[in-house]
Amino acid sequence: MKYPIIKQLSGKFPVRRLCKMLEVSHGGYYEWRGRGPSPRAREDRRLRVQIRAAFRESRDRYGSPRIHKQLRQRGIRCSRKRVARLMRQEGLRARQPRRFRVTTRPTPGRSAAPNVLARRFTVDAVDSVWVGDLTYLWTQEGWLYLAVLMDLCSRRIIGWAVSETMTDDLTLAVLDQALEQRRPGSGVLHHSDRGSQYSSDDYLDKLRDRGFTISMSRKGDCWDNAPMESFFSTLKFELGGCFSSRAAARAELFHYIEVFYNRARMHTSIGDQSPAQFEAAMRRPGQSGQSAVEADAPVEIDSRFPPSLGQRSALPTAPTAATTTTTMDLN
Repeated sequence: MKYPIIKQLSGKFPVRRLCKMLEVSHGGYYEWRGRGPSPRAREDRRLRVQIRAAFRESRDRYGSPRIHKQLRQRGIRCSRKRVARLMRQEGLRARQPRRFRVTTRPTPGRSAAPNVLARRFTVDAVDSVWVGDLTYLWTQEGWLYLAVLMDLCSRRIIGWAVSETMTDDLTLAVLDQALEQRRPGSGVLHHSDRGSQYSSDDYLDKLRDRGFTISMSRKGDCWDNAPMESFFSTLKFELGGCFSSRAAARAELFHYIEVFYNRARMHTSIGDQSPAQFEAAMRRPGQSGQSAVEADAPVEIDSRFPPSLGQRSALPTAPTAATTTTTMDLN
């Protein structure tokens, strides 16, 4: 429209001159000024409020495709292109993950299990395939190691723990948590990399005792465990590069995994639902979900975690260790 341009420049140039340059009548311009905003402009104004609210709820993580889907779920009808246009005008841009690299090193002399999963990442039933991995996070107090188990069907994080040391005690704690929450039957496929934390005698013995089928990625091939690599990449870039303390990291990880990722974040691989919504749908009458955990199970908050999450700082060089886990290069 030419009239908004004239209105914008009317404080610097005469209106008649602007109308002449843009080949419109000054009478038509003044008539337009008296009309007020058009119905579409008023609707855009209301839609901007909804978009900003959805964007802030996602903690600046959603781009226009997910914002559009979230608005539609709330009964707000609009096109994806319109959402993208309004987000550009508002300066709303989701953070994008960077590339990562993998540095998993198996324990010398220990035989690895075959790659039974073989990149078959589409699974029809919950608690039929679990995938696990661990990574490190930087805090101003030093490194913090995070181990995770994910249900490959629902993409739900079913066990996670952090530690200042990277040993099989960490991965065993995660496995115990997942077993307690899910109580699966025998025959679950457990997939991980070949790191010593997953190939230790204690860890493998517990898997065998509980009737798991053991699967491990091929040496140096991060894509054999792509869902976990994707999760860690998303987590690190949606949370940021550094935490003020280990306690702050624990608190923010709790909120991200238990409150946002499992219960609110939309996942394209499961039909733009959260893992909790997906599992709830599978447990409706006539569905076949077998897990013992409920989608809306309460979450216990550790009182040791402070509410203040502190300030972020630059990420230093990654640590080296005799047993190194899967990580992403953030530089």
